[in-house]
Amino acid sequence: MSDLFNDLKEKLRGQGRKIVFPEGLDERILRAAGRLSQENVLTPILLGDKAEIEQKAQELQVSLQGIEIYDPKNYEGFNELVAAFVERRKGKATEDEARQILLDENYFGTMLVYLEKAHGLVSGAAHSTADTVRPALQIIKTKEGISKTSGVFVMVRSGLKYLFADCAINIAPDSQDLAEIAIESAKTAEMFDIEPRVAMLSFSTKGSAKSPETEKVVEAVRIAKEMAPDLVLDGEFQFDTAIVPSVAEKKAPGSVIKGDATVFVFPSLEAGNIGYKIAQRLGGFEAVGPILQGLNKPVNDLSRGCNEEDVYKLAIITAVQSMGQ
Repeated sequence: MSDLFNDLKEKLRGQGRKIVFPEGLDERILRAAGRLSQENVLTPILLGDKAEIEQKAQELQVSLQGIEIYDPKNYEGFNELVAAFVERRKGKATEDEARQILLDENYFGTMLVYLEKAHGLVSGAAHSTADTVRPALQIIKTKEGISKTSGVFVMVRSGLKYLFADCAINIAPDSQDLAEIAIESAKTAEMFDIEPRVAMLSFSTKGSAKSPETEKVVEAVRIAKEMAPDLVLDGEFQFDTAIVPSVAEKKAPGSVIKGDATVFVFPSLEAGNIGYKIAQRLGGFEAVGPILQGLNKPVNDLSRGCNEEDVYKLAIITAVQSMGQ
């Protein structure tokens, strides 16, 4: 376990965070929930048939002490959830439709978060990204001033911590998208005790090349500075200008970023995805994420190929995000 997660666990102890897991019968979820409860990091809420979950836990020798189990089919507050869902969807779902929809564990779990009966949600071990994210976009919705969610990674290696965005969600962000991603990424960085110094990346530094791709980033820098004038942010930068002081001195001598960037905003999903994987596979960085940002309350998506450790770590991240909302 890296120092990052030990620090995050200390932040969470005694904070009473509750994280809902819609896939309560999944072995990886059960084992991770058992650890989280046993270590007194947070309170897991498992969704599913109570008897089935108890039997599975017994088979796996996982203690359910400190874990809450809710069955959407037999939940006392179901009517409250239905009424709130109908109101939230503003005519897009009747009461009868809501009753059917909320039997889906992801919708049910998302409503628990929306109504503050839980602080965040982790799903995706047995569901697609769309199954996890769609209810969040419909119910929790994006923060004011944010039009799209984005996916970031915290990159960790022997005391170094950086944040890479967007590496998971937006294929071809425009200038407005990039500005919003930069501002949200700075807030996410602070949650992980990373002082945000934001570099907007391109294949050009301060006009060394001109094309629609570079101009998109130049415009993103202008918008971001207008939206968050106090944020330490600049671009467009090539990666070496953003990270190497001697290169920054030559290529961008007047910039507030002096080769000391900590948050890197990539101009497209292909660049971000390739970039974080190069750092991970060749640079030896641990890639923590993807962490979904931009929502009013935290919802995070696991890979269906995840393991118990991935579930455990993403739950901790989600709980920490909930403290910064």
